[in-house]
Amino acid sequence: MLQTSAISDVRTRITAIRPAGADVSILSMSCPEIAAVARPGNFVNIKVNAADQPLLRRPFCIHNVQGDTIDVMVKNVGRGTSLLCEASCGESLMVLGPLGNSFGTGTGDFDTALLVSGGIGTAPMLFLEKTLAAAGISFHHLVGGRSHTDLLTTGLSNVTTSTDDGSEGFHGNVVQLLEKHLAEREVGRVKVFACGPNAMLRALARFCRDRAIACELSLESVMGCGVGICYGCMVELTNADGEKESILLCREGPVIDGSRFTA
Repeated sequence: MLQTSAISDVRTRITAIRPAGADVSILSMSCPEIAAVARPGNFVNIKVNAADQPLLRRPFCIHNVQGDTIDVMVKNVGRGTSLLCEASCGESLMVLGPLGNSFGTGTGDFDTALLVSGGIGTAPMLFLEKTLAAAGISFHHLVGGRSHTDLLTTGLSNVTTSTDDGSEGFHGNVVQLLEKHLAEREVGRVKVFACGPNAMLRALARFCRDRAIACELSLESVMGCGVGICYGCMVELTNADGEKESILLCREGPVIDGSRFTA
C-alpha cells in the first residue's frame, strides 16, 4: 500500500455522466496529471461548484482510469453529491488527487483476489479489477446489497451477488456469500479486498482474521481537505498489541489492513 506523492489540483470539466443504479451516477473528467499516477484505492477530493456553499470538498474513490480520463461513482445522499449527480457535461470542477494509499496488489503472496463490496462500496473495484487483470492475477467479485436495487455491478466481470432479502443472487449478506464461495471452490492462496459499510467491513475483517486470510479494507470518512490538515477524518483502529489508536484516514488510508478493524 503506497502513499501517492504526486498530488495535483486540477481544474477540469465533466465530459460524461451516466447512470449506474438507483440515485447513483458515474462522472468522467479529463485529469491527465491524476490519471497518470493513480492507483486502485486512491481517491480524489472534488469541489462540487464555484460557490462558497457547500464549502468543503467531497472525497470519491477513483472508479476507473481510461487514458487521461478518471471516473468517480457518486451516490446522491446530500447537497454536495446532489449537485454532482444533477450536473451537466461541460460543468467545471476542481479535483485534488490522487490522494491516500492504494490496495496492495503487487505483493505476490496470493493467487486469487476476492473483491468484496457492499452497495456503493463497488466504487473502487473496477479500477482494481483492471489492474489485477493486467497483471494476470485471478479475481472474483462478491457484491452484496439489501435488495437487487442496491447492487452496483456495471462494468464488472466475474461477479457473484447476494441480497439480504433474496431478491437477487444468494439469499444472505456478502460475508455469508464469501464463506459459501470459499467452501465450494478451490482458490489457492486468497487475498480479500473490500469496500462497503463499516458494519459489513468489521464482520468481514473478523471472518478473515479467524481464518488467517489476508484482507485489506477501503474505509470511508468525511474528509474536508484530504491531506491531513483539517483533522476531520479521524478513525479509531486497533494496533498489533490490541490497543486503540487513532489515524487520519486521508493520510494513512483509506486502505488499511483488515486486522486493525476487527474490534
